[in-house]
Formats: sequence, structure tokens, C-alpha cells
Amino acid sequence: MSNNEKLLIDVGSTYFKVSTPGKIEQHFRDFNKDILDDLMSKCDNSISRFNKEDVFICSSANGGLSTLIIGITNSFSLKYATNIAFNAGINIIDTILYQDIQDASIPSDLIDVVIIVGGINSLGNIFSEELYNYLSKIQYSNIVFAGSEKDAALIQNNIEHLITLPNIIDSKLHIVEDHLREYLTNLYQKDIEGKRDIKNLYSITANQIYPTPYIVNKTLPLINARFSVANPFILLDIGGATTDIHYSKDLVDENIVTENQYDRMVFKKLGVYKSKQSLIFTAKNNEFVYELLMHLKVTENIFLEQSEKATKILMQLAIFLVLCKMSHYRQAYINLKLLAINSIVLTGGITKVLLKEDVEDIVSFFYRKILTSDHNPTTIMDTNYDIWTLAAEDN
Repeated sequence: MSNNEKLLIDVGSTYFKVSTPGKIEQHFRDFNKDILDDLMSKCDNSISRFNKEDVFICSSANGGLSTLIIGITNSFSLKYATNIAFNAGINIIDTILYQDIQDASIPSDLIDVVIIVGGINSLGNIFSEELYNYLSKIQYSNIVFAGSEKDAALIQNNIEHLITLPNIIDSKLHIVEDHLREYLTNLYQKDIEGKRDIKNLYSITANQIYPTPYIVNKTLPLINARFSVANPFILLDIGGATTDIHYSKDLVDENIVTENQYDRMVFKKLGVYKSKQSLIFTAKNNEFVYELLMHLKVTENIFLEQSEKATKILMQLAIFLVLCKMSHYRQAYINLKLLAINSIVLTGGITKVLLKEDVEDIVSFFYRKILTSDHNPTTIMDTNYDIWTLAAEDN
């Protein structure tokens, strides 16, 4: 075997994929088995050929880290921290503008990490008792401050187990992402180590296990090695638990000064299996969905079905709902210049269910109905479900 040959493994919430230089294997997970046992029972012949140093694993099977961000301004601290968290493969459950913290809702679930940001280093006394009162009402496992250095000591004294990092905003209001991104990546690593199913995978690799979305985002500059993709483009990764959208930064007006060419958003409640009910809930609250269902020649009774056809319809709805969320129709974290898109790349479990024409039908419906346009981006299907391997191969 060549010294530079690698074994690449992606463990998802529904499938796992094993890529060797000669082929890629894809298997539906057996949820009655430990992940490692399931993996070895199906792919032992491939895995046993490689040394641990040559095995590289990414995973989204632990669901990612749930994150709450508290910031001073939407235009800087919240936007910057959100950008860093998304691109580190973190799932954001909510963002809170500090001036509205007294009226902010209290998450009922345990939060993996709270991020507090805001202010440049020449400013201090930004936060007050309102912050500590709010934090006392929520449950979280980790908390990190990456704001004004003048406030760091005071906040450290008032919050137990706080991790303090350098400010994510420099004196020129540019983003400083390395410290927070590294902290979040390492936190994901610790989260994996706390989950026995994932931790067991270290018996076959000597390398760090990364979040799959982080690996996919690093893949995008290399995508033309696999497909003819016309810039600017978006990539939709629609799976069992979440829908991720990765996009070229020239699709947004307010570019953040950062080394990344591409940014990411995640919609944690728009998966087709694990978050099926929240996908249906979102669909029922979209005023255009019933017209879309008529276009697809089904009724809302499809939501009650357990069939291949129902799964196909849900995946088509996921595409439509994500495009809505990124358009002017629904104000999200950011709106994309969707009329400027030349290509839409589909990857994830969706490529195992939908045909190219199924996707094109939804995309054209969206552009006609929501954007009143005949614009028609090229649809590219990652039918081999292996775009994620590009970044690992490039390491």
C-alpha cells in the first residue's frame, strides 16, 4: 500500500461512509449496535488494511454542540461569533442581543456552551447584573467570554468556570476568529470523548475526529476537482437530523473580514428523520407550502404517511424551506443574493432519495413563487456522497 493512501470515514446520524483510494462504501446505520461494532461488522476488510495514523474520521453522529450566544450588537459581536461558531461545526440554538436580555426566553434544555461577546478592547463596563441574572436561570455545561479585555476580569469574578479568550473584534472592527474557533473545535472533541459510541472510534484512528460540517466547509474551495461548479454557488447538505447550507461569501452584502472563502448556516430542526416533526411544523407554518404540495400532486395527508414517497416529499420541502429562510421572504441570520447563484450542489442523505429533476422542480418553483424570477441555477448532485473526502485528501 502507498504511504500516502488514507482511509476516510464519515459517521452521520443516519449513514456512515468509508472511503478508500479505490472505492467508497455507504451503509445505513444499525441503531441497535455500537457505532464501532456496526462499522467493523460491515467494513472490517477495508479498515483492517490501514494503520491508525492513516485513518481520518469526521462525525455528526453526536448531534454537534448546542450553543447560545449573547452579544452587544447584531452588526459586529453577534454576527462575528455566529460566523465563527457555524464554521467550527457548532449548532446555534439562539442568539441574544444584550440590550434585550431581560425579555429573552429561557432555554429549557441543557446548553453545551454559552458564548459571551461584545465591545472593543478600549471599552469597558459593558455588562452588568442583567447578564448574571439571566445566566443564573439557564443550564449550561461550558461558558466562554471573548469580548472586551477590559471586562474580562470582572466577568471572570462573577461567573464560575468561565473560560476567557482574546476578543473576537480587533480595533479596526475586523473579526479575529482563531482563538474561539479552536476552543469550539476542542470542545467538540471533548464532547466526542464523553460519548462512548464515538469515543470508541479512537481504537481505529490516531487522528482527531472533526465535526463533519467543519470538514465540508474546508472542502468547498476544492470542489471543482470533482464537479464543474460555476461560482457563486451554495451547497445544501440535507440529512437525517439537520440541514446545512454552505455558501460563497460573495453572495452576501456584508462580507466579514475573515480567511474563509465560504460560510455555513445550520438549520437543526430541518432534518428528515430525527427532526421530522419540526420540519413538518415549519412547513405547515409556511404560507406557500400548501401550494407547493398541490404542485407536487399530494395533500397534507402526506405528513402522516410512513413511505418512500413521504420521505421524498419531506426532502423536497426541506430544500424549499431552507431557500425561503435564506431569502428576503424570511429574515434569518443572513440573506443570500439568491438571484446571483449559478450552481446549487446537493449532498447528504438527500442524494440517495431525490433525482436531479426532483430538485430542479423545487428550485424552479421557489424562484418563480418567492422571487418571481425565471432564474435557473444549475443543479449538481453529489450522488456518490463523497464531497466531504476532498478536504481530508488534501491534508
